[in-house]
Amino acid sequence: MSLASGTKLGPYEIHSSIGAGGMGEVYRARDTRLNRVVAIKVLPASFSEDADRLHRFSQEARAAAALNHPNILSVFDVGDGRGPYVVSELLEGETLRERLKNGPLSTRKAIDYGLQVAHGLAAAHEKGIVHRDLKPENLFLTQDGRVKILDFGLAKLASVPAPVDDPNSPTLQAVTEPGLIMGTAGYMSPEQVRENLQTGAPIFSLLVLFFMKWSPARRHFMAKLPPIP
Repeated sequence: MSLASGTKLGPYEIHSSIGAGGMGEVYRARDTRLNRVVAIKVLPASFSEDADRLHRFSQEARAAAALNHPNILSVFDVGDGRGPYVVSELLEGETLRERLKNGPLSTRKAIDYGLQVAHGLAAAHEKGIVHRDLKPENLFLTQDGRVKILDFGLAKLASVPAPVDDPNSPTLQAVTEPGLIMGTAGYMSPEQVRENLQTGAPIFSLLVLFFMKWSPARRHFMAKLPPIP
């Protein structure tokens, strides 16, 4: 279901379509309250039809919104209008997948991007949030050279709790869906396939990226990799 320009979703006014994929359609929109341009992802109707899945989405999107890190897409809001939607910052640039169509990255650039992703994942893991689908399509390269990890709103809460003395930690309960494996097979860790998701799963995916796409840089990258909680 495509939304026409001018369509209202709560306080948001749709401007134009940005793209579409298996997890919904993304639009450029304006927040009429704050008069700022945002991106809105309208999720598939299956989210509305499944109460447990909708609850999990809403809860985990709120957790993602609690993350404040330069390498993680900022989530501003969630809502439900013509289907559940998530509102985030609007990025200008291209995905890593699109960038790689122009050829491999230089060793220096690959290490720079990889370390940015690792720092973003570390910040998320400190909050007990695990990205389930780290792949080139979910890594966005902004025009100023920053890497943004996308789709944390659909991440999974790990069993690692946030520190109790952190006043900014979201109060959440882990919600799982037995039998459902979310991710992309070529980048998934063995434990993720076995539905035993741990915080190391996205690190496995990141290293797969290095071995598959950035192999000349992997030795330098491993030496600089920050500790992941």
